Amino acid sequence: MWRACLLLGLLLLLLLILSSAATQYEDNQKISLFVNKVGPYFNPQETYHYYSLPVCRPDKIEHRSLTLGEVLDGDRMAMSLYEITFKETFDQKVLCKLILGNEDVSILQNAIEDLYYFEFVYDDLPIRGFLGHLEEGPVLPHNHKTYLWTHLHFTFEYNGNQVISANVSTNGVVPVSLNDVTPPMEITHTYSARWFPTKLSYEDRNTRQQVFFPKSLEIHWLSIINSVVLVILLLGFVMLILLRVLRNDFARYNIIDEEGDEIDQDEYGWKIIHTDVFRFPPCQNLLCAILGQWHHVMSCDSV
Repeated sequence: MWRACLLLGLLLLLLLILSSAATQYEDNQKISLFVNKVGPYFNPQETYHYYSLPVCRPDKIEHRSLTLGEVLDGDRMAMSLYEITFKETFDQKVLCKLILGNEDVSILQNAIEDLYYFEFVYDDLPIRGFLGHLEEGPVLPHNHKTYLWTHLHFTFEYNGNQVISANVSTNGVVPVSLNDVTPPMEITHTYSARWFPTKLSYEDRNTRQQVFFPKSLEIHWLSIINSVVLVILLLGFVMLILLRVLRNDFARYNIIDEEGDEIDQDEYGWKIIHTDVFRFPPCQNLLCAILGQWHHVMSCDSV
C-alpha cells in the first residue's frame, strides 16, 4: 500500500514540475494563438465561446485540452487563424474576409452595445480587448452608434528565447461602422505584430500584465437574494428531517425505559456506522495533502 502511495506522490510531483517549466522558442517558430471567450465587460462571469459570434474561424474548429483551473475559470480555448511567429514583426496580414448578413450585423451590434470584450491566449498569457466601439448620443432622443474593430495590433516582449508579455491595441485604427448598413456587407479582418526585447525575467512576467477589468463590478442583488433564500430552504428541510429522526429516537428510548429489556435494544439505521468516523483511511498523509492543495486551488480561484 505504501508503495502505491509513494508512486502516486512522485507522479503528482512530476506533473507539477512539468507544468511549471518555461517554454523556449527559436526565431520564427510558430506559436499558437488561441481564441478563448467573449462577454460583457461589467459582468466577467457571463462568458460565451468566441466563435459564437460572426468572426473569422477555421473550417474545422479544434479545441485545446484544458486544465482544472482553466475549466473552473470558464475557458473555452480553440485554435485560431492568426499566424504569429516568434520575433517576427509585420505591419499587416489579412486574417479573413467575411460577408455579414442581417442576423450577423444584429449580433455584432448587440455585443458592442453590451461592451463585449474578447480574450485570446498566447503562450499562456491572456490578451484582452474590445470587439468594437460604442459612441453614445444625447439623452433625448437617445441614440448611439456602433463600430467594429477590423484590425488588431499585437505587441509582444521577449527575453532571450521566451515570451514575457503580450498585448493588443486598436490605436490609430479606423473602425467599420455598423450603422445604417445594407446587408450583405463584406468586411476584411487584418492584424499586425511588433516584438520588443526586455530585461524582465520569465519568472516575473505575470507582474507585467495590465489590469483589464474594473475594480468595482456590478453587484447582482437578485442572484444574491435567490442564493440566500435557497440556502435557508435547504437548511430548513435538513432541520425538519433531523428533528423527525431525533423525535422518533427519543420516543423509542422512552418506551425502552418504561418496558425494561423486553424490546430489542440493538442499534439500527445511522447509528450502526457511528464508529466509522474514527477509522483512519489508507494513505492518510497523501489524502490530507491532496485535500489541502484542493482547498488552496479553490481559494486562489475564488480570489
